[in-house]
Amino acid sequence: MPGSAPISCLGPWPKDVGVIALELYFPSQYVDQAELEQFDGVSAGKYTIGLGQDRMGFCSDQEDINSLCLTVVQRLMERNSLSYDSIGRLEVGTETIIDKSKSVKTVLMQLFEDSGNTDVEGIDTTNACYGGTAALFNAVNWVESSSWDGRYALVVAGDIAVYATGSARPTGGAGAVAMLVGPNAPFAFERGLRGTHMQHAYDFYKPDMVSEYPVVDGKLSIECYLSALDRCYSVYRNKIHAQWQREGSEERFSLEDFGFLVFHSPYCRLVQKSLARLMLNDFLNHPSPNTETGPFMGLDAFRDVKPEETYFDRDVEKAFMKASAELFEKKTKPSLLISNQNGNMYTPSVYGCLASIIAEHTPSELAGQRVGVFSYGSGFAATLYSLRITQDHTPGSSLGKLVSSLSDLRFRLDSRTKVSPAVFSELMKLREETHHLASYIPQGSVEDLFPGTWYLTRVDDKHRREYARRPLDDDLPAEPERVRSSVAAEHIPSPAKKMPRIPAATAGPEATSSN
Repeated sequence: MPGSAPISCLGPWPKDVGVIALELYFPSQYVDQAELEQFDGVSAGKYTIGLGQDRMGFCSDQEDINSLCLTVVQRLMERNSLSYDSIGRLEVGTETIIDKSKSVKTVLMQLFEDSGNTDVEGIDTTNACYGGTAALFNAVNWVESSSWDGRYALVVAGDIAVYATGSARPTGGAGAVAMLVGPNAPFAFERGLRGTHMQHAYDFYKPDMVSEYPVVDGKLSIECYLSALDRCYSVYRNKIHAQWQREGSEERFSLEDFGFLVFHSPYCRLVQKSLARLMLNDFLNHPSPNTETGPFMGLDAFRDVKPEETYFDRDVEKAFMKASAELFEKKTKPSLLISNQNGNMYTPSVYGCLASIIAEHTPSELAGQRVGVFSYGSGFAATLYSLRITQDHTPGSSLGKLVSSLSDLRFRLDSRTKVSPAVFSELMKLREETHHLASYIPQGSVEDLFPGTWYLTRVDDKHRREYARRPLDDDLPAEPERVRSSVAAEHIPSPAKKMPRIPAATAGPEATSSN
């Protein structure tokens, strides 16, 4: 497996620490956004064009944050033929809280029981959609520290994004991402190149401890997102300029120096506006931009605008979206596959975008590129950092294996079942009424889940949750040591999901938020 390093070979700075393997899970059902527009009685295009969303994945009462993370971790381990004793750190980033004390990470330790490995550092990390990035940074820092023992770190980001009935509901989604972190990675962190901005704001928050629904100040949330993007880009640009100057270069950094750019994606339209925002920053920071030809052509009227006064300036937005259209098509649009088809996953959102970039390109197209990653979480916390992709794209390379592992992403999306908006609405009501109940048995059918999916079997009278896994092979029984209760009657009758057998890898609206 790429990334392995014998303990005897470890030095003070392991080389090319980053993402070695990545696995993504999303639910097996979705609602069509065009149908949801009609069901909600809004104008055609409000969700599909105004938000840029086509489909939205969602969970029934059978799945919760623990089951999502159990599923994605076991899939990553199985598909990469990894043993659980090879993991020395496991950290979970999530804002989907079903217990104010017990962490999701401790639930995941069930998967480690047969290996006997209990020496696994890390815990849960929470700050809105930023928790997954914080967990990833902690994993990288662990590998690069004196605490590292030569094993891999495993980072999990997972959430269920649900909103009360209203204009924010179509910005929901659900899913989980697992990332294997270690040295000699095909996607390596560029050391010292992180621009972070943290600030206090009540743009999106969840003060009701018995509700899954957030309180959202939509306009403030978008302002916080865009202002954080401005600040992070400024800090990142200053840091890379300092690096280049130490190396004897006086070149100016711009968007052109990113091969790809991925953003936290509450909805796709905001991502397109965000890339335009970065072009505005390049334009305003250039000492003498050429407004006669090139990307800044015709933008001279905006030379003296103040960024903090332009968050909702339609003229600025329109001009720079047009100017950045070519860059968007090339560097960012391919990253929106999961966002467009599954919706906002909160903490995994930006890493679903990274997975989409990988799935939509060949190893040779990715090799050597710099990937800019902007992560944002309301409240608020944000970082812009960069990954450098290995130059080695030969058959059997670590990059080739990573690309191959995600090559079925479109097929998986197309294998889901479409659910009518009426049934979707009923299931949201069921979640609202039951997600914190004790003595509860979920009402869904196991046959509605993808093979290999973990699911909630019951919550006992002390709120203790029990889970089982639908077998990868339907001819096999569910794992008996995990099953203590059977699922009750079906809620959405549908044919069993058929997923490909995947070989293991060898060694918007006023209430929408930016969360």
